[in-house]
Amino acid sequence: NVRVDHLMAVVDKLREVGVDVERSGDGVQVASARRLEPVDVTTQPYPGFPTDLQAQLTAVLTLADGNSAITERIFPDRFMHVAELLRMGANIRKEGPTVIVTGVKRLIGAPVMASDLRASAALVMAGLVAKGTTEVRRVYHIDRGYERIEQKLRALGANIERVAE
Repeated sequence: NVRVDHLMAVVDKLREVGVDVERSGDGVQVASARRLEPVDVTTQPYPGFPTDLQAQLTAVLTLADGNSAITERIFPDRFMHVAELLRMGANIRKEGPTVIVTGVKRLIGAPVMASDLRASAALVMAGLVAKGTTEVRRVYHIDRGYERIEQKLRALGANIERVAE
């Protein structure tokens, strides 16, 4: 139930990274069987790349083959997820409203803490691809925007469960 034509900035950036994005009925299928490519992105008002997906793209780019730059023009301090991705072995440095993400071969599971809705989604994504177990604390943030996310991800084949904090 997605309008892909409303998300072209995101779709275009994912394709640039090396993700196959295909319409499927009223949905979208995404896949990638190769190492991801680094990209540069700047958040902008619609129809530009949305600030609300910046944290998730940061998580994706932690595994890209090279250096990516993400510049946050809408909310320059919206990088609370970076410290938690660093706990998982990401290589990220902040330079003002920009983060430089140097891709690593793999992320390592770690206990991390969500600071907001977007950061929690990014940390769940990172945890799904990390080696080992990732425990995301303060998941009440994610519940504000992603109803039953663990059930939906499990239906896609993810190894994820909700545990009491």
